[in-house]
Amino acid sequence: MSVFDDELRIEAYRFEGIAQPFPNHFHDYYVVGLVEGGARRLLCNNRDYTLSAGDMLLLNPSDSHGCVQTDGGTLDYRALNISKEIISELSREITGESVPCFSENILNDGDTADCFRRLHDMIMCGHSGFEKEEALLILISSLIKLVGKPFLECVSRRSEPIERACRFMDGHFAEHITLEQLCKCSGLSKSTLLRSFTKAKGVTPYRYLQAVRIGRAKELLEKGEKPAEVALQTGFSDQSHFTDYFGTFIGLPPTAYRRFTEDKENKDE
Repeated sequence: MSVFDDELRIEAYRFEGIAQPFPNHFHDYYVVGLVEGGARRLLCNNRDYTLSAGDMLLLNPSDSHGCVQTDGGTLDYRALNISKEIISELSREITGESVPCFSENILNDGDTADCFRRLHDMIMCGHSGFEKEEALLILISSLIKLVGKPFLECVSRRSEPIERACRFMDGHFAEHITLEQLCKCSGLSKSTLLRSFTKAKGVTPYRYLQAVRIGRAKELLEKGEKPAEVALQTGFSDQSHFTDYFGTFIGLPPTAYRRFTEDKENKDE
């Protein structure tokens, strides 16, 4: 279940009874999550973690991560998706500084988890009023105090050749892209590109490209585009290929995701 809060401009969602693994991927927004039940192995930025009830998951934009259930059961998880713009606004309000970065991906702090749970419940229940905004400011203040650092202190030095390859894929994701094109724009050999890209980003160039395509596909489906049209617009070879990848990354087939967003919009109206 997912709810977009128009007042706070953030999305809250909850997974219950999920056993599906998720491959390495990334988002262009921040994620603040809380495990309510179940145990998962998380690989994030080339580090291995075990997540269990009470653990909070903190993801910066572009943090590569994937997870799999480890206890034979299912996952009960709730989260907030917060854009870079909103985090930047909140950070300036709280500290007077620019966009922060989470220095740790896992946090276990009961008070912060309680604050998160309270805010999440208010959003999911459609609560309105300044109490909700207050709860968001308290949550972000707590996270910045515990694990917040200026963004440039958290990211490793960027490799310009790798960034050139990323910019090429960001701009040409709807086209047929070859490894030779990436090598040409980055100035690296195939083996060096694959090794350096995976080390820098935590995913292979192909997985990066697919994540970019899926992100754009979500936007188009939310606007009411048909899955077959979305597949063509986002560079997938056919609808079947698109459906397989979308389900792997998102946990729902494109048709179900589109229907879900339509139902949510109708309910809001």
